[in-house]
Amino acid sequence: MPHTIMKEEEVSMLREEMEILMNERQRLLDTTGAAAVFVANLDSTTLLPDSACQAAKILSSALNNLPEETLRDALEKVKTEFMVRA
Repeated sequence: MPHTIMKEEEVSMLREEMEILMNERQRLLDTTGAAAVFVANLDSTTLLPDSACQAAKILSSALNNLPEETLRDALEKVKTEFMVRA
């Protein structure tokens, strides 16, 4: 019987951890999607301070290194957010 109780506790802890990870993934998708939209909407003709330009390049590179499916999920999530707010 104690072995069964331990298993139930382990399963419960794993469920909680999975929920935390899934919530974190959703927040990361929100952030990634917003960052992608921000970079896509930057006007290349507008002169940015060097530090902002360097940060935008780093952000752009990080976004380009994401798996396509992740970036697509992030953009879909942000697209949904814009539709709700509009």
